[in-house]
Amino acid sequence: EGGGGRPGDTDTSGVAGLDCLAFTYFAQLSGLVPTVGITTGRCFAGNAVLLSCCDVIIATEDSNIGIGGPAMIEGGGLGIFTPDEVGPMDIQVPNGVVDIAVKDEEEAVSVAKKYLSYFQGDLKDWESPDPRKLRFVVPENRLRYYDMRKVIDGIADIDSVLEIREGWAPGIITSFIRVEGKPVGVIANNPGHLSGAIDSPGADKGSRFIQLCDAFDIPILSLIDCPGIMVGPESEKTALVRHAGRMFVVGANIETPLMSVVIRKAYGLGAQAMAGGSFKIPMFTVTWPTGEFGGMGLEGAVKLGYRKELEAIKDPKKRIAAYEKMVEDSYKRGRAVNMASHFELDDVIDPADTRRWISGAIKSLPPKKSRKKKKRPNVDTW
Repeated sequence: EGGGGRPGDTDTSGVAGLDCLAFTYFAQLSGLVPTVGITTGRCFAGNAVLLSCCDVIIATEDSNIGIGGPAMIEGGGLGIFTPDEVGPMDIQVPNGVVDIAVKDEEEAVSVAKKYLSYFQGDLKDWESPDPRKLRFVVPENRLRYYDMRKVIDGIADIDSVLEIREGWAPGIITSFIRVEGKPVGVIANNPGHLSGAIDSPGADKGSRFIQLCDAFDIPILSLIDCPGIMVGPESEKTALVRHAGRMFVVGANIETPLMSVVIRKAYGLGAQAMAGGSFKIPMFTVTWPTGEFGGMGLEGAVKLGYRKELEAIKDPKKRIAAYEKMVEDSYKRGRAVNMASHFELDDVIDPADTRRWISGAIKSLPPKKSRKKKKRPNVDTW
């Protein structure tokens, strides 16, 4: 909390103080130790820069965060504003600056303790949810919505979930959880936003979270329900080509274990981006029986691949019936059991066994080695 530096000071031997090393030293902690920023009230200029270097930013509802405060804004000839008009939480939460929004400082400290706990090792005491409930999360109708957060809650130890950046980039869910007391980072598609397709903000959110987990050797669980990377002229205006590429480059170059579970849709490059670039990369890639697979979405593949055949059917009702039959045939070819029989993934599992697969994989890992230096140069701030 604070307004930044004091450029008007005259009782110093320097001129501008631009050789100050505080920002360099603090930024060099990135990737070396977990860094947590808690802010309340007004946080501007130098204070905000220190905050921005942190792995996670926790802010109270009365916070204002800005690279420049009112005095600096006015000094730059950009207008006169009150402090409350600069970077309020209704701006800084939806735009991704704040990772976790809390009510007050007491809650901020509690959340910070929970966040740090994932970097401090395993817990001996934990409570398992009823794993059988996972069998009923995904509806039988493959076109119906379900809540991916219920999947995460059904996998995680009870009361062990901490979601990061919930208010931004809703297409990707990033959370820390525990499975049998062991910390795990979760990256999951959200079928409630663009049907789970990866857009530019989602790619950035997922890529940065993967870096964070990798820097501190936290295993990553990828929950896949992805119809692909988002397409279209409007999406391309967001520089999606570059943003989506981050997921491949980051995911393909991590050392921490990656585990993938297909919940429903797994199509094309989007599904591959969620699995480090290939289903062969994770420690295991398994699917629930509801999984469906293809080089692109089934409906679109049929429309493109059989356009002439469908256009040749003059009767609209018969054309729709033929289209639906083709989609059904494609679904049968790409269903979970058929995919597994071609060894493109490891197994089709009972959803109730998901925790067992995760805990078994983690237990099979060699003990973590103590590090004398950083694993990664830094964790991306964005």
